[in-house]
Amino acid sequence: MKMRLIFLFLFVTLFMVSKLTLALPSSETLKAIQQINEHGPYLGLVVPNAYEMDPLLQSQHFKPSKTFPILDLQGRRFHIGRIHKHGVIVVMSGLSMLNSGLTTQLLLSFFSVKGIIHFGIAGNADPSLYVGYVTIPQYWAHTGLWNWQRFGDGPNDELSLEVDGDYTRKLGYLHFTKFTTPSGNSDNLLNNVWYQPEEVFPTTGTPEVREHAFWVPVDKHYYQIAKKLENFTLESCLNATTCLSHTPKVLRVEKGSSANVFVDNGAYRDFIHTKFNITAIDMESAAVALVCLEQGVPFIVIRALSDLAGGSSQSNEASVFGGLASQNAADTTIQFLKLLS
Repeated sequence: MKMRLIFLFLFVTLFMVSKLTLALPSSETLKAIQQINEHGPYLGLVVPNAYEMDPLLQSQHFKPSKTFPILDLQGRRFHIGRIHKHGVIVVMSGLSMLNSGLTTQLLLSFFSVKGIIHFGIAGNADPSLYVGYVTIPQYWAHTGLWNWQRFGDGPNDELSLEVDGDYTRKLGYLHFTKFTTPSGNSDNLLNNVWYQPEEVFPTTGTPEVREHAFWVPVDKHYYQIAKKLENFTLESCLNATTCLSHTPKVLRVEKGSSANVFVDNGAYRDFIHTKFNITAIDMESAAVALVCLEQGVPFIVIRALSDLAGGSSQSNEASVFGGLASQNAADTTIQFLKLLS
């Protein structure tokens, strides 16, 4: 009987080890990660797409590692090198909240990272700013988590599951009737959507005890350093014939938001700016912010405004100025690294 128990224990142990091995990188990859981390900690640079990442990787300031210039891991390619005096690991996440969150967590799980810089382009919800400006919001929110209220219910009616603490009316709502044409006075079957905070589980918290977060602040030290960028010179011309009608600037702003939605709608642009004082709108930054919040890692987001998010009568400006905005975002990130102590 004793021998059977020992055999069973060994069998289960070997089975669990084999399952764990299948979930982890190869021993060769793990060895490479260990060697890379010996030269850390690094600053992690997370960027959504190749056209936003390439200006940084092609910059004279990015010096690839001679030992491990790249490492491929679970569908992502990590570029290891230096910018100014900082060791950096640059990774492209791909579009959307899911991809940016997964990539940020992957970066933090395997590599020795002391902080995250997320950069790229964004839509602009602030009518006082222009395409080409680079914005650095102090707070980020995920504005795609909704409780969609049934037709006939209003602001005074309790939301489904609100009594259990799952949902709240504290943040406010979007009332579709206000955007019904022509008069805006008729009922609309879409009724109201109520904005909701994310459930978060910080590493310093109690497992399975949820906390909530809507506005996630960037790192105070990083944000203070970013003030020194406000006199940084940005590109205003895409080429010899295509230039902005104004001189772009780097500005610290109050708020940015993310959702799995490309916003090219003037009514929603006006609403989200009026309701929440949001400037930059994108599809990734809030996920990066939420992962960093849970992991207790300092972060900052640098987003160049590529379009007016539906705020003009013309076609979306990103098709013309997306490349210029990407260059300005990368240049500002490089300058931030120069200033960061």
